[in-house]
This record gives sequence, C-alpha cells and structure tokens, in this order.
Amino acid sequence: MNDSELSGKYLGTISADFIKVADIIKEASYQMRKREISAYPIFPMAKVDLPVGKLIFDKNHNGTSWNYYISFLDEFIQRKLIAEERAEDFKAAFKDPEEFCCLFIVEPDFTNFLFIPYPED
Repeated sequence: MNDSELSGKYLGTISADFIKVADIIKEASYQMRKREISAYPIFPMAKVDLPVGKLIFDKNHNGTSWNYYISFLDEFIQRKLIAEERAEDFKAAFKDPEEFCCLFIVEPDFTNFLFIPYPED
C-alpha cells in the first residue's frame, strides 16, 4: 500500500539529511536548468541503490542516511515512472525549482514525490 501522505517517520530523517545536501542539490538543479538539460530536475532518494538517475551522494561516504540521485522529467517518462499523458499534470504541479527541491522518495512503504523548500540562508 502506497500512502500518499508522508509520515512523521520519514519527515525527520529526510529533513535532517536534506539540510546536509541542500546547497549542492540546489546548485545541481540550477546547472541542469541553465544548461537546458531539463526545466524539471528530480532528485530520487533511497536507502538502497536505484536504477534511476545518477548517484550524487552515497550514504556510505557522505554521512547521510539516504542515497541521492539526479534525474529529470524526461527520464521518468522514458522509464514509465510518469505516464507520458500525465507529463503536463506533473509540470503543472512542479514547484519553483529556485525555492523547492523535487525529491522522489523510494521506500518499501512510501514511494512518492515530495517538494521540500531549500533552507533559508
């Protein structure tokens, strides 16, 4: 059962980890958009290896609880994680990437997108 609500069990660990990686992820998002790779950067995260995106933070080497990857909307469509006919819905729901990071959280009992605000400087 995939619950669309993020439980408190995940929120604490995600928030604590995200603070450690937020600056680098924000810069990666900016570079992806600046280089016109994609206007929709997505950062998958999991505690296991994922076949989606490119690994940018390995939990075993960076003091995080999660592995972080970098990807984008087109890869999610190609891998059929987002149906092509739902791409416009995703784009409409996508939050300002200057202010929010689009995380794709993969856990056995929770797999979903989460838009988390970047910490204030």
